[in-house]
Amino acid sequence: MHFVKKLKKALREQNSHLCIGLDTDKSRIPLFLKSSTNPVFDFNNLIIEATKDIACAYKLNIAFYEKLGEIGWSTIKATLNAIPENVITIADAKRGDIENTSEIYAQVFFDELNFDSVTIHPYMGQDSVRPFIRRKDKFVFLLALTSNYGSKDFQLLKIGKKALYEVVIEKAREWNDHKIGFVVGANYDRELKAITKANDEVPILIPGIGAQKNSLEKTITALQHNLFLINQSRSIIYSAPKAENEDEFVKIIRENAEKARDEINELKAKE
Repeated sequence: MHFVKKLKKALREQNSHLCIGLDTDKSRIPLFLKSSTNPVFDFNNLIIEATKDIACAYKLNIAFYEKLGEIGWSTIKATLNAIPENVITIADAKRGDIENTSEIYAQVFFDELNFDSVTIHPYMGQDSVRPFIRRKDKFVFLLALTSNYGSKDFQLLKIGKKALYEVVIEKAREWNDHKIGFVVGANYDRELKAITKANDEVPILIPGIGAQKNSLEKTITALQHNLFLINQSRSIIYSAPKAENEDEFVKIIRENAEKARDEINELKAKE
């Protein structure tokens, strides 16, 4: 199934635009899980069990798994196997290299791990992205305007009358307008409005809500189409640090995920 079709189906069936980021730091896992053979997977699995009917996507930040060495890669595989097939999976890998190297990255994340999509930085140009968009039914979220404070260092630089991020989006749409979406931070609501108005069938991945405390209301008001995912990671997955058992943990995680989803849906309904 083409990624955009799968995304639309997930948004509809889950009644959700919530993407949960599994940026799992072993040091922040509740004490009751730390004695298990693979506490990172057990933590992820409980979150998925608690939220699989609430989230429409899960995003794994690959750095947290690479840090663990060999067990990290097996944890990625086990986590992906726990995610329902109708829910979107995103490898937050932020790759991008010369074409032959990007081909290897594409083989890892798409052919071997079978993620639906991957985040890519565009700085090295078309050939660095090409291997990822060759894959049937796979998708790329290109970094356009990110939520970190350093995004202003390059992404807002003027190239003639346009900002660099605008040039990136225009150029990337020439490469492939069906397999490329964009990462746009929630702290850029005015820019988000312009981007979604000009690209009405292009999926947008939005970080910066939750722990980064940008305004969800401004973000939803800015959006001009419905093909968006709002990522929340730490504000959900670390909301039960003192849970003493699985039942308590699952209950708290579920409550926070439901709250996040419902806030998005309620604000969206007002538009």
